Amino acid sequence: MRSVPIKAKLTKGEIGALVSATHHEPRSLLGYHEFARADEPALCMVRVLEPGAESVEVFWEDEAEMHGLKRVHEAGLFEGAIPYRRPLVPYRLRVRFPGGHEVLKHDTYFFSHELTDFDLYLFGEGRHYGLYHKFGAHLRVRDGVSGTHFAVWAPNAKRVSVVGSFNLWDGRKHAMQARGGSGVWELFVPGVGEGAEYKYELRTRHGGIVLKSDPFGFHMQLRPETASIVASLEGYEWNDADWLRRRAETDWRRAPINIYEVRLSSWQHSWDRQPPFFTWAEAAERLIPYVVDMGYTHIELMGVAEYPFDGSWGYQVVGYFAPTSRYGGPKDFMNFVDRCHQAGIGVLLDWVPAHFPKDAHGLAEFDGSALYEHEDPRLGEHSDWGTKIFNFGRHEVKNFLVANGLYWLERYHVDGLRVDAVASMLYLDYSRKAGEWLPNKYGGRENLEALAFLREFNTVAHGNHRGVLTIAEESTAFPGVSRPVHLGGVGFSFKWNMGWMNDTLHYFEKDPVYRRHEHNKITFSFMYAWSENFVLPISHDEVVHGKKSLLDKMPGDEWQKRANYRLFLSYMTAHPGKKLMFMGSEFGQWHEWREHEQLDWPLLQSAAHRGLQSLNRELAKFYRAHPQFHASDCDAGGFRWSDLHNADESVFAFLRQEHGLAPIVCVFNATPVPREDYWLGVPDAGRYEVIFDSDHPGFGGAGFASVAGYDAFAHVVHGFPHALRMRLPPLGAVFLRRAGG
Repeated sequence: MRSVPIKAKLTKGEIGALVSATHHEPRSLLGYHEFARADEPALCMVRVLEPGAESVEVFWEDEAEMHGLKRVHEAGLFEGAIPYRRPLVPYRLRVRFPGGHEVLKHDTYFFSHELTDFDLYLFGEGRHYGLYHKFGAHLRVRDGVSGTHFAVWAPNAKRVSVVGSFNLWDGRKHAMQARGGSGVWELFVPGVGEGAEYKYELRTRHGGIVLKSDPFGFHMQLRPETASIVASLEGYEWNDADWLRRRAETDWRRAPINIYEVRLSSWQHSWDRQPPFFTWAEAAERLIPYVVDMGYTHIELMGVAEYPFDGSWGYQVVGYFAPTSRYGGPKDFMNFVDRCHQAGIGVLLDWVPAHFPKDAHGLAEFDGSALYEHEDPRLGEHSDWGTKIFNFGRHEVKNFLVANGLYWLERYHVDGLRVDAVASMLYLDYSRKAGEWLPNKYGGRENLEALAFLREFNTVAHGNHRGVLTIAEESTAFPGVSRPVHLGGVGFSFKWNMGWMNDTLHYFEKDPVYRRHEHNKITFSFMYAWSENFVLPISHDEVVHGKKSLLDKMPGDEWQKRANYRLFLSYMTAHPGKKLMFMGSEFGQWHEWREHEQLDWPLLQSAAHRGLQSLNRELAKFYRAHPQFHASDCDAGGFRWSDLHNADESVFAFLRQEHGLAPIVCVFNATPVPREDYWLGVPDAGRYEVIFDSDHPGFGGAGFASVAGYDAFAHVVHGFPHALRMRLPPLGAVFLRRAGG
């Protein structure tokens, strides 16, 4: 029986609204209706809108009789009485078109709505965290009939229809049902199955028609096409239970995290096809073994959510719930993540809740109004990027974003999200001149709504998925970014240390003769190294737009560039903080990253570049094997200066230490001048063995100080009671540990 108001006779206005597809609740008039009659079975009536049809008949598959409907409007509106039947089961329609074409199908408007009032209530409150289970396109079987249920939020639309090849992209045929004042529209369409392409056709309040991809769609066409694709996420059998258990049990602040940042479309190419991108299956065969061999702990993937413009690198997202079709379908991506986990590799995604592009098929002015974005450009426009800013203060928008982050964690088992452009979210005046921004309600520059969103997301993500990481790309001194929410922080697991990155690159880009004047660029980072839980990033942003590749940033001739490179990465490994390296930097690519090209893999035919790759492999394994280098990243007690003030020689040294283990002594010579008799203070007597030397011939070095170790003697140096007399290689780093410690 129907749960919506029904009418035995249509008014002229109602007929006009149906045939023009402007009725908010077409199911109140179309489909199956029963009208009670005294002492008689109910009158049963069916109304059908089939534009272009010559005739429509109703029948049940277990009965031979056909029940013809009468045309009541030339635009294809039919109605007629059919027999009362119990139990009531879905009937079918026989629709005939000119030329003899005939279609048999079920009636869309026979089926009741699926979303509950509680769903709509939670969504309106902004707390329907499983929203992706209900909105978008979901395969369903209703009363034995297979089809797809569609649901979308468009409160300012006058009409919403789902269109696709299944209805010749005709918005009159599957007008959706508005759910009261919630702004939500839904419809079950029988016969629409997996792989069907679709969009939403919306009539705006100004009378215009727009076609939009599904904001919650699970799959999309490969660009430049823009339709959403019905896809099932069910049925994949995961094999990563052991990984998920270990992840939940791990204290990641004390664990090694060494991230390999990848944009798959330019890692390697398959030249036998266009576009030449690897599929997820090919990446599983090639990328995963490479990452395992190199010793990284995690892969961070750029550009997984669907985006139309390759040149945006994936940071202008249209399909927030759709893994990009460049590399395969949703289950292909599931398999890739699963394979990573089985190989002991975590998977992080770049997530972009800060802004979205203006593409006509995307979120911008979705229902003809500023829906997902602010209407005022002082709040809703990023002029630097030409994008829209989410309206974080709107409950439904916040719900969309929180649910989206949780979706990747739940449905794809990803191990964390690196959140892009957090600084642009935290400050209302980000990259704006005076008069181009509006203060918050207290007159300040902080974006209170964005801050509340980030805190809510981090709270729910960590509460629902133990062991996941949320990492902020945040470049300001905003306090408490990686402090828990219950302690007044924003709640991220880690924050990128952009200050360290800028200062350290500035130092290493200087000719060594001038480094004595820049010594504070090395020492300053230790003033705040434990103010947050930091990741040290050498990301894609540092090797593009004329900034040069990491190797080419280094000064000097080729030998000195490589030596500086080895020194830099040794220092990065020893410095407190988790690590991130962008692809190609690990083997010393000479040219900048070019998003349309694969990495310069032929360089590995050169022994010099194989040496740099070996250096990174060894550093990664060293880092993982020695808790002194990772267990105290977030604890100042794990660090102690040894030689802090030697600016004149550009030499510096410190200890990395962990309770119960012998400290590792880290010494760095940032000039091409070898130090033949360098005195270094150490805490204990005994023999100190060299456990790493960046100048080793296996890394392309000269092997200047190829000694196994040094014996400490009693002498106060650098405030320590014992000392070593060492030979320091030029532009080199040496790590030592007391024997037997």
